[in-house]
Amino acid sequence: MLTEKVSSPAAMNRTAVERMSDRELIVTRKFNAPAHIVFEAWSNPELFKQWWVPKSAGMSLISCDMDIRTGGTYRLAFSHPAFDQPMTFFGTYREVTPHKRIVWTNEESDQGAVTTVTFEESDGKTLVTFHELYPTEAALDEALAGSAEGLPEQFAQLDELLAERS
Repeated sequence: MLTEKVSSPAAMNRTAVERMSDRELIVTRKFNAPAHIVFEAWSNPELFKQWWVPKSAGMSLISCDMDIRTGGTYRLAFSHPAFDQPMTFFGTYREVTPHKRIVWTNEESDQGAVTTVTFEESDGKTLVTFHELYPTEAALDEALAGSAEGLPEQFAQLDELLAERS
């Protein structure tokens, strides 16, 4: 299990990243904000752009098109100094239940995961569970060696954004 380092006294919540099986990854973190505010940070493109890309990655989110509804689509384009062309990720929202759940596909390759994010509120705080199911063990291994490493930083950035909005 990977767990982020706490960088400030205000960052009291930790992100847990666990490989649950040969094809499953689960990331959890509790946020000090109600579910409707946390959900908005996942579903509003302007807010999403502020936290989704780990600052340490040296990348920027140059385009963020999100039609967040069941059957809607998304398309994210990232730039990085090491690449000539933007990297594009896209897919379809399979299920959107406001303030509760978002399920989407990652269709940029045949090794893309199905991602489910749930929002469980208790006493004004929200537990976010980010679950990815990959088609193969190799696809999960590749994700763990790449983009999944940034998830603790991304969730810490989301925590900072939510603190600013509270």
